[in-house]
Amino acid sequence: MRFASLSLRFRPGRHIFAVMKTLLLASALLVASGSPALASSSQWMESEGGAVRIVSTGLSDARGVARGALEIRLKPGWKTYWRAPGEAGIPPQIELSPSSAAQAVEIHYPAPAWVTDEYSTWSGYKHSVALPLTFKMEAANSGGIIEGEVLLGICETICIPFQAAFSFDSGADPDNPQDALLVQRAFMALPGQPREGLRIVKAERRPGEIILSADIAGDPDAAQLFLAGADDLQLGVPRHMGGGRFSVPLMGGTPQGGGREQEISYTLVQAAEAVTGEIQVPQEIR
Repeated sequence: MRFASLSLRFRPGRHIFAVMKTLLLASALLVASGSPALASSSQWMESEGGAVRIVSTGLSDARGVARGALEIRLKPGWKTYWRAPGEAGIPPQIELSPSSAAQAVEIHYPAPAWVTDEYSTWSGYKHSVALPLTFKMEAANSGGIIEGEVLLGICETICIPFQAAFSFDSGADPDNPQDALLVQRAFMALPGQPREGLRIVKAERRPGEIILSADIAGDPDAAQLFLAGADDLQLGVPRHMGGGRFSVPLMGGTPQGGGREQEISYTLVQAAEAVTGEIQVPQEIR
């Protein structure tokens, strides 16, 4: 994947995500600064290929968890990445500032699609998408100023790393019906739990590849498989072997020590249904 070369602007006291240190040596980031919003959602942060904002539903629940969404509006022809976008892609990331009312944030992902360009094949979204978020707040039924930075890659013929600062008060408009509906729809679009007729049932390690066997009702060759490997495993694009079996190239990484299995996450799509689960991959080569 080829990236655009853009001018870089740093703000004092801020830093970019650690995972981007290597990329920053070769390409720069587009920085868009959003002013603090007087509502439970951030301002729109615009880039060449679209716009991004963070929407929340306001106060946290009894467990101290608040829900939200990273809303990404893409212009026609532009794409963005999934959680495991390939060797050169940039997965969506959010880094909260130390002063943020939220202690942590987790991004959740609807099922992606395969994108093939002149450089590679990678997993992402070809249309506008809302990625569900869960914020861990300091207490139950609480809100406050949530601020930080969002980083993602957006692509047309080339890919542009996009970084933007955000700040909003999650307790300012906690009963906004439009925000609540957007977040509800984002969570409803998430894949379900693996079930009989749509799940991965077995993993085998072979020289240079992993073989995954799936239980798929209907035509197994019409299913699509997306994988997010462990930190020490770099996985290639799954290839149909027929009969619900997939060959997954091992592009790099080493087995764990101590005889432990390695866990990889998968999203399996068949027709209009998708499930997300985990499968244990043995160290031993068979």
